[in-house]
Amino acid sequence: MLIKLSTTPSGVLRQTTLFLVLILISSMSHAQQSTAQSISGSGFSAKLVNIEAATNETFRYSTTLRNGSSTAHVYDLQTVLPPGWIIAFKAESSQVTSISVDAGKSQDISVEINASPEARPGKYKIPIDAISGKDTIALTLEAVVKGTYGLTLTTPTGRLSEDVTSGNQKQLQLVVKNSGTLPLSNISFSNQLPTGWEASFEPANITALEPTKSQNITLTLKVPDKTLAGDYAATITASNINTNSQAAFRFAVKTSLLAGWLGITVILVAIGIVYYLIRKYGRR
Repeated sequence: MLIKLSTTPSGVLRQTTLFLVLILISSMSHAQQSTAQSISGSGFSAKLVNIEAATNETFRYSTTLRNGSSTAHVYDLQTVLPPGWIIAFKAESSQVTSISVDAGKSQDISVEINASPEARPGKYKIPIDAISGKDTIALTLEAVVKGTYGLTLTTPTGRLSEDVTSGNQKQLQLVVKNSGTLPLSNISFSNQLPTGWEASFEPANITALEPTKSQNITLTLKVPDKTLAGDYAATITASNINTNSQAAFRFAVKTSLLAGWLGITVILVAIGIVYYLIRKYGRR
């Protein structure tokens, strides 16, 4: 379509004014589009949205909050959790509840979630909002609770005190039980004993232990010679990569009968020697 241009002064003025108005409208429209595109560039994302873990493990998410606007914003981090759950937001290794993000910049945020000990296995949605004024950027994480790891270490009677004899060995029966709802594998044993004491386990490790199942372990304890009579503490630990359990024992050390008689014999001999010397040299 052809537009006929006026050649009169008033017509030229109107045309010039119209041209300037059109340019202004076009500039404002372009600015609005740029602003809209910039705002729409804001976002809240996670490398992994869905994470599976045991009830007694921490769910860790790596997230990124992007401010796509033309101005800096301070975002409040808010969420709604199931009863008994705990959440922590961390930026640059510091725990935060809000975070400032410059215009056009992004900020990495670590999200750590701990489920309630009573949480049942299943998928839980965790909504997280980054709120700045009237603007809200939302992210929904998923925590899949697969069960619990649990391990108990005790004796068949529950008794954790024993009498042992200096210089002798003693065998004790231990019971290892999977008290969780998830299978356990590669359970090993360790100990903290008084100096010079030795311990061995049979079997040395448990390859696999299903939930609610138990296995007996034989602990052989060797007490060194010349160990003084008295009470001694020792700790036995059963553990794998997911969980552990400790049993704190008290051992009452008694000297052997042979050692007692030897001691009495030495004393009697010493008394006899002293008596002999007194009789022999006392007459002089």
